[in-house]
Amino acid sequence: MIADFDDFCTWMYTIVDDIWLEVAPLFKRPGPAPTTCSDSELMTMVLVGECRGWNMETELLSNWREHKDLFPCLPSQSRFNRRRRNLAQAFNLIRRIVLSWLDVAQDRQCLIDSLPVEVVQFHLVPSSTGDWAAYGARFGRVSSKKRTIFGYKLHLLITLSGVILDFELAPANISDLEAGYELLSEHTDLAVHGDKAYVSAPKAAQLWKDNRLRLYAVPRRNQKKQWPTEVKRRFNAVRQLVETVNGQLTQQLNIETNCAHTFGGLCTRLYAKLTAHTLCVYINRLIGKTDFLRIKSLAFPI
Repeated sequence: MIADFDDFCTWMYTIVDDIWLEVAPLFKRPGPAPTTCSDSELMTMVLVGECRGWNMETELLSNWREHKDLFPCLPSQSRFNRRRRNLAQAFNLIRRIVLSWLDVAQDRQCLIDSLPVEVVQFHLVPSSTGDWAAYGARFGRVSSKKRTIFGYKLHLLITLSGVILDFELAPANISDLEAGYELLSEHTDLAVHGDKAYVSAPKAAQLWKDNRLRLYAVPRRNQKKQWPTEVKRRFNAVRQLVETVNGQLTQQLNIETNCAHTFGGLCTRLYAKLTAHTLCVYINRLIGKTDFLRIKSLAFPI
């Protein structure tokens, strides 16, 4: 049972530290090992900070100074940033390990969708000094928001239980169908539900031939072959599940809010946010809850 913020931090730290003890030898680090703030502590601070919406490093460290009973030794801002980026792949490995523990992650019924990740505001792109263009950031239209962004789209493969099974970051000008096909090509034996952006009989046929994967998408209005009304209704009801996960990522983990100045920094933040989401789902399962919002109300009081 999680009663307060301290309990949630303890759960997070215990899970992270148990995993880190096993995988730490896989990660070579420059310089001596830290003697005050351990890697497990730093990763826990990052993950909990993402859950709390502390997007800026200054904000995160400032808030953790008020909880020195939990983590008494805080690194400087520059050292914190450097260590977090060095541990980017460690966050993702922790996510994958926890994912393997979740029985609901074995669900063969999935959803696919995308979220915009804007890296530079539209009018500031000409004067941007970041490395975004070198790492594929492009202008792209976001139909759901009826606007054009400069950056990427995060494509998500989600089980019907709300677990993020896999993801791919693609330039914003790449269509959902093209990026989704690439993402799904890494999986087999799934039934995947997509919106109208994923309508393509040739792609669906290829996925079934090569990966035994069924890709379902509601036909567009101008297509000759249409689904029965009842089938559409049920399909759309299932598709609403992806909106729940998108809401968790955008409203609670602020995944569309980018505070990174480089592509490497962006990837580190995305790994941390997605790992935080997976850990929260896992903790919910352990304590007998299935609602991510329940974790927020218990562990993240406003």
